[in-house]
Amino acid sequence: MHDANPQGVVAVRTGVAIDAKQRLPTFVGVSAATVGASGLSMQLVVIPPGAAAEPHIHQGYETAIYLISGQVETTYGPGLRQAVVNGPGEFLYIAADVPHQARNLSDTEPAVGLVARNDANEQERVVL
Repeated sequence: MHDANPQGVVAVRTGVAIDAKQRLPTFVGVSAATVGASGLSMQLVVIPPGAAAEPHIHQGYETAIYLISGQVETTYGPGLRQAVVNGPGEFLYIAADVPHQARNLSDTEPAVGLVARNDANEQERVVL
């Protein structure tokens, strides 16, 4: 899974598949559990064709996303009434405690994003 180095460098060779509360395939690379991180996490998330995450918030921490492939609509705010669409090569920032839901706009291709958060135990404070 990963190669540890006594000087504090850890190479993660394969993301660890988890059952994310958001109900999307998620592969954690960097976290408290995988490398002993204390203040950040990074994972790959895959949104299957036509699928959407469960609406949720991240209590007390921020999220940054880089979309690798696909077209994703993110609804956000009170009642999820606002929306933004992102495509490959674009970044998205979600402030702490903002309700949001990501949806893959394609019915045939998955959307893939690289997600970073300033919480090493990021699933513990996800609230649906």
